[in-house]
Amino acid sequence: MSKTVVLIDGSSYLFRAFHALPLLTNSDGLHTNAVKGVISMIKRLQKDYPDAQMVVVFDAKGKTFRNDMYPDYKAHRPPMPEELREQIEPIHNVIRAMGLPLLIIEGVEADDVIGTLAAQAEASQCQVIVSTGDKDMAQLVDPHVSLINTMTNTFLDVDGVKEKFGVPPQHIIDYLALMGDKVDNIPGVPKVGEKTAVGLVAGLGSLEDIYANLDKVKELEFRGAKTMAAKLEEHKEQAFLSKQLATIKCDVELEQPLGELQNSAIDKPTLLALFKTMEFKGWIAELADDSEATAVASISAPTNAAGADVGRSDAGATSPLTADVMDQPGEYQLILQQAELDEWLAKLKASELFAFDTETTSLVYKQAEIVGVSFAVEVGKAAYVPLAHDYEGAPEQLNRDAVLAQLKPLLEDPEQKKVGQHMKYDAHVLANHGIELRGVQFDTQLESYVLDSVATHHDMDSLALKYLGYKTVSFEDIAGKGAKQKTFNQIELDVAGPYAAEDADITLRLHQTLWPKLQQQGGLAQVFSDIEMPVMPVLTAMESLGALINADMLYEQSGEIEQKLQLLERQAHDAAGQVFNLGSPKQLGEILFEKLQLPVIKKTPKGAPSTAEEVLVQLAEDGHELPRLITEHRGLAKLKSTYTDKLPAMIAGSTGRVHTSYHQAVAATGRLSSSDPNLQNIPIRSDEGRRIRQAFVAPEGYKLVAADYSQIELRIMAHLSNDDGLLKAFGEGRDIHRATAAEVFEVAEADVTDNQRRSAKAINFGLIYGMSAFGLAKQLGIGRAEAQDYVNLYFQRYPGVADYMETTREQARERGYVETIFGRRLYLPEIKSKNVPRRQHAERTAINAPMQGSAADIIKRAMIRVFDWLPQSGFDARMVMQVHDELVLEVKEDQAEAFAEALKQQMQAAADLKVPLLVEAGIGDNWEQAH
Repeated sequence: MSKTVVLIDGSSYLFRAFHALPLLTNSDGLHTNAVKGVISMIKRLQKDYPDAQMVVVFDAKGKTFRNDMYPDYKAHRPPMPEELREQIEPIHNVIRAMGLPLLIIEGVEADDVIGTLAAQAEASQCQVIVSTGDKDMAQLVDPHVSLINTMTNTFLDVDGVKEKFGVPPQHIIDYLALMGDKVDNIPGVPKVGEKTAVGLVAGLGSLEDIYANLDKVKELEFRGAKTMAAKLEEHKEQAFLSKQLATIKCDVELEQPLGELQNSAIDKPTLLALFKTMEFKGWIAELADDSEATAVASISAPTNAAGADVGRSDAGATSPLTADVMDQPGEYQLILQQAELDEWLAKLKASELFAFDTETTSLVYKQAEIVGVSFAVEVGKAAYVPLAHDYEGAPEQLNRDAVLAQLKPLLEDPEQKKVGQHMKYDAHVLANHGIELRGVQFDTQLESYVLDSVATHHDMDSLALKYLGYKTVSFEDIAGKGAKQKTFNQIELDVAGPYAAEDADITLRLHQTLWPKLQQQGGLAQVFSDIEMPVMPVLTAMESLGALINADMLYEQSGEIEQKLQLLERQAHDAAGQVFNLGSPKQLGEILFEKLQLPVIKKTPKGAPSTAEEVLVQLAEDGHELPRLITEHRGLAKLKSTYTDKLPAMIAGSTGRVHTSYHQAVAATGRLSSSDPNLQNIPIRSDEGRRIRQAFVAPEGYKLVAADYSQIELRIMAHLSNDDGLLKAFGEGRDIHRATAAEVFEVAEADVTDNQRRSAKAINFGLIYGMSAFGLAKQLGIGRAEAQDYVNLYFQRYPGVADYMETTREQARERGYVETIFGRRLYLPEIKSKNVPRRQHAERTAINAPMQGSAADIIKRAMIRVFDWLPQSGFDARMVMQVHDELVLEVKEDQAEAFAEALKQQMQAAADLKVPLLVEAGIGDNWEQAH
């Protein structure tokens, strides 16, 4: 059996790892994401090739022989980010401590060193695996050399190279020489792309063969073949230079040949010290003995954008689940007999907590029907009960109605504690079958969200990989993709059973991992238990009820908007002096910047003048007619497609209402978002936007009451900053913008002009959102110096605000996060960044997030309070919508006035601030009237 040699292209993985993982930092602000990524890949290779000899190769600093050959080689590469540069030495140190040879040879690239080592390995009759993400390495592949990319999990042998690139390995250099390489600035032959290069090489062979047979190029079957010979002739010298640049050198002089580059034992003390510095808790635990593991238990984990542990090892360090348990396959049971179900029902009843999940026919909760249910009471053991699989040849299953009737008492028992992943959806599905889900104690999606609100993915597959190091079976794995994707009822039980049971098992494992983490992190467990979990049934009820829509009103508005769009299009053609496609950025750009010679404000990544929304808005503000018309046209077209056309089509036949979906686990600050339809983004500043709100109507005999918090974020600022001036103004019930104007402009409040109040309002809200003097100047249409004077005066009059902002920045830098009044955290990984714009953005976020997040917490607390109050209030009322800081309810017409007053009291009692919480409520036949 021949020996295997693994050659690792460290430089290839360095950049990929840095960009693939979110920016991670230790408690001292040292970035660690590239270290984490590169070492993880090396560890994976060690696991996959445990007996192999391994060598890691990195590029050296400075120029190589290719720069002598072609000075512009790699000339266009951007400088390495500082956040990555600081990680290179730690990566090298870890690799050496792992006992792996590390080569960095000046004057050549890592590719050349790897090529040389591969040649030496082949000469010694070894099998070679080159671990890289660099396509140039494909030229090294032969029967004894293969490529593996651990980031994409792809393996390339001779056949794999030919399938991927269209040419065999021995012609990869010719292929690259013809195409060139923009990243490395290898020129190639102009106008020769991938298909042309493949056509030339496949038809004639090497670059030398192609140039020896230029007269035959026109006979080849690729687009442009007839004129290609002339282009090749014109750029012959460039083509052969490109081949030299692309060729990997396989005879580099090495101080030590491959045979002397042996793997050695790990340097445990050094490696442990490095992992402690970088705060890789899981890897520390792998190395440490019991006493050391205990000693490192208090070390902070490396944090991602939300400060949560990243990766399997780190998650396992604080989890009650050991790595051994997580590696064990689950014992999953498929229940087809009543006796088996009876056994599980007894287990569920006896359990303190069980995981529950449904499999359904649709992701749309109003349409979804149950196909089967799964549950787990202990890690590694779960069951699936198929109830409605109807593919041809499906075995007989238990009766769905009968099984659900047996589960109903358990599922409706508030004392029988349950955990699930995104249980709001399951609650809807069960309601479709007459079951009101109660007793949901935990939801792993929300546990993840509260722990790590900045993370973008809280789905079960992502969480399992992130916190458990466990790769779940995805739905696409068993159902396929695209138009041919099966619904769950069409999936065979031998595949569906393990998939569904795994869902319940992994949910339980995730809960046992995430809940201890929440309990260890300040007030996060309370945010979860007191806010996020209690608001979930409120959202479920609102979604289930839906909002009543007047479809005829929207149809009429759509027709009117269509007429306006046609008029705007004609006006735009007149302003341009020609007919053109308003939806074509290319045509619009040519007219604006070539024909009309308007100033270029911004360019696209490809260098063309941008016609993006902000560009057109600025040009319109500068008095240019065509950009104004285009902006207005775009806004109306979006309004029509998103709302006036779409909303009527979304009315559910079963209820006659529109049912949105509220999302708790999206916005980092804790705010709710919604989709299908998105209620949060209906414009209110335009007449057309307000008319859409008019189409949200009260049912006959009822009114809509809309209640929202007045200036809530400014009141939160007063509470957090403890500024005497703000506290006094709010405490006395004064107009805060008028009061601010009086302070800043040094006039009596009675003498404040409308323009001064408008400026004060811009200052008040601008400072909350981190607006600079430059931004304020632009908004108010004044000079930057004058705007800076306003800001300075503001801070003189409200020194508590200035102190709060500075203190908040300092605390954010020290802790890496900020908190809301109620303990919700927002982590700020870039608060210590050496990149100034990123750091400044993090500082602005640090100031704004506590206010936005506290406002989000308050409206959720109000929803919970109102929801609990309504059944005992004596009012015939129900919650319909939540939008930003506003609640919309339907109430019996003759109770509306009294209800509005009582509702205000309930909402104002949702938080106890140092200033009064003020709620304003309106009543109307539609949302616009009530608002």
